[in-house]
Amino acid sequence: MGNAESSSYHNHLSRFLPEEQTDIDGVFDTLLGSRGTAGAKNGKAVKKTVSLTALQAYMQEALPEQMTVQLYNGMKSIDLSGKSSGPSEQIAKEQFVIFMSNLLKGNADEKITIIMRMISKVEGPVKGKQIQEFTEHLIMSLVHVLNYRKELKGWNLENTRDYASGVKALASQLLSELKLADGKKPVGRQLLEATFDQNTIEDWVYRVPQISTFLSVVIRQGFQVLHSIPDQATDIVNLVPGCKGIKGRGLTSLFDIPSIIYINSHLPTELQHKWQLLFSSRVHGESFSQLCGHIVNKGSCIIILKDLDGFIFGGFASQSWEVKPQFQGDNKCFLFSVFPSLAVYTCTGYNDHYMYLNHGQQTMPNGLGMGGQHDYFGLWIDSDYGKGHSKAKPRCTTYNSPQLSAKEHFTLDAMEVWAVGDIPESAVLKSKSILDVDPEAQALLEMTGKTRQSEGLREPVEDDDDDN
Repeated sequence: MGNAESSSYHNHLSRFLPEEQTDIDGVFDTLLGSRGTAGAKNGKAVKKTVSLTALQAYMQEALPEQMTVQLYNGMKSIDLSGKSSGPSEQIAKEQFVIFMSNLLKGNADEKITIIMRMISKVEGPVKGKQIQEFTEHLIMSLVHVLNYRKELKGWNLENTRDYASGVKALASQLLSELKLADGKKPVGRQLLEATFDQNTIEDWVYRVPQISTFLSVVIRQGFQVLHSIPDQATDIVNLVPGCKGIKGRGLTSLFDIPSIIYINSHLPTELQHKWQLLFSSRVHGESFSQLCGHIVNKGSCIIILKDLDGFIFGGFASQSWEVKPQFQGDNKCFLFSVFPSLAVYTCTGYNDHYMYLNHGQQTMPNGLGMGGQHDYFGLWIDSDYGKGHSKAKPRCTTYNSPQLSAKEHFTLDAMEVWAVGDIPESAVLKSKSILDVDPEAQALLEMTGKTRQSEGLREPVEDDDDDN
């Protein structure tokens, strides 16, 4: 590009490692090959530029068309200082590199001008409704491109709940962090009709890291740029956890892809890489004994359930469940809601009633609970399986959560428990049948002609690869 290569361009280019620069050059060259004819005329040297048509041809079906257009608008918004040629419908390489640099390597201040143009082609403040549409399109594009590139790590659109409602729920959750100039958070219609300037949106992008992370993944996977280079941040690598235990069971999880991404981001970093199904009422039966048998001593896990009114909610247990009449767990535990709204409720510090699991006792409550107190839990599943409650007037003392179920006392429709992170080695040993560790007992059974009743209850063993 000769003298068109400004010092700003070189500063942005220097942010990338040599192999990353090669990656970006390769993508732009491929775009040039898709562009048809482009270039400046009037006797000047032909300038290498890319059109929207070329961008769409390159993307094909990797991204929804609307997101491709928004990315193009973001690139066009890059102001090449010192140029007097006026706005162009073509993207120059400088704009492409600066766009990549700001969105993949930049801070909130560097990203904001591009994001504003992606929200609206017109300069100036934007309406909450426009931010809502941008956020929903971003989340939808994220799920779309991860599915298209086969990067869902064993999850797919068939073994999870329909993601359309999950997109709206996650967008609503992220938008709830928008603040007006006076610091107030508008809700409902007030949010959609409110006007937000660049400073308030920059503050939002800074406080809601998912926007930058989602944009980064959409760009990396959409353009297939930098996605194979091992310098990615943990929040990108662990965006979607690997899925184990659901393959071949014909089961559709109570989770949708957006809620998996959101809940996973609240787990301790060392647990974000893998989820493994421990229990499903649709697979293992509606039995409290079965539930206990599948979740005790299995390490940290997530419980999710659906009531007969369609509300979906649950909790994260940071420590292994143990059957005992005392509270257990620590302040990493939390409760959450998936439908009709998506939210996470963390510990208040008011008490340490994080987790409770008891069975077969006369004097203490029998069931599984999280938060609150005996007979007044934030989340309770009774040992008389199928019954439960979520009591919070006005809020659960342990987690500050509202009532999670549609009715205070609910009837269970379905339930799942997922181990998160690596299941402890001790849990694998403890899960063995008594007949595995006591050959005399096994021999005695065989002498009397009886079969091993526990044999049919064993879980299928999966290999270490993700269930793609």
